Amino acid sequence: MAAAPQGASEAGPLYRDRWIECTADAIRIRGYYFPWGSKRIPYGSIRSVRRVTMGPLSGKGRIWGTGSLRYWASLDPGRPGKDTALILDTGHYVRSFITPDDTQKVEAILRAHSAG
Repeated sequence: MAAAPQGASEAGPLYRDRWIECTADAIRIRGYYFPWGSKRIPYGSIRSVRRVTMGPLSGKGRIWGTGSLRYWASLDPGRPGKDTALILDTGHYVRSFITPDDTQKVEAILRAHSAG
């Protein structure tokens, strides 16, 4: 029998949508790097998680990239139809800005598994 991929469990991911996956030990953000590269962040690397309400000038219209060098929005073509985002602080200058389909569930998983 083949070994399970790193971070996977027999029960599967804790959460998964098109762009975000929470496994037993990390969050995987698809479409983070150009053109389609993923970013994997171990839960232990997350210092804090902040929930923010998006508006026209605060991320809602940004499908991918940054308007501020402090935050990087992962690819999410559905972001204009969403109202909330999560900002992940891993101690680096640039913080990950993500918009999972179920923000509340992902936030709960991150808070339960990380220092933030």
